[in-house]
Amino acid sequence: MDSRNANARNILIVHGPNLNLLGTREPEIYGGVTLQDINRNLSGLTENTSAKLDFFQSNAESALIERVQQAMSDGTDFIIINPAAYTHSSIALRDALAAVKIPFIEVHLSNIYSRESFRQHSYFSDLAIGVISGLGAKGYELALEYALASH
Repeated sequence: MDSRNANARNILIVHGPNLNLLGTREPEIYGGVTLQDINRNLSGLTENTSAKLDFFQSNAESALIERVQQAMSDGTDFIIINPAAYTHSSIALRDALAAVKIPFIEVHLSNIYSRESFRQHSYFSDLAIGVISGLGAKGYELALEYALASH
């Protein structure tokens, strides 16, 4: 990241269910990158900035909701979220994102719109500033670049 985007930013990166299995789970769909690789890369991209990244992954819907709600009072300026399977099922997580009123980008490693029909609907896209789908781990980088530049 360019240090010109070094505005103090607190960015929450939320990873949904099964993303802890990246690298071994269906690599033909999700690639060989691990969640730790993604987080390490994002941290590296902010080394010369004053941005603070907070990473959170859970397989439990309630834990994801609680973490999003916590963002309302912990200084979070922006959220990057990969809701994973909850994209297609969690009205409760959608309601939490709507309630906190923190801008967010929805990220998906695979192109959800070219997959099974049940994966082609998102409960989050209409609330999100943007959606990045199908670019693999690069999608997280692009979301972070936007989050750092938008202040």
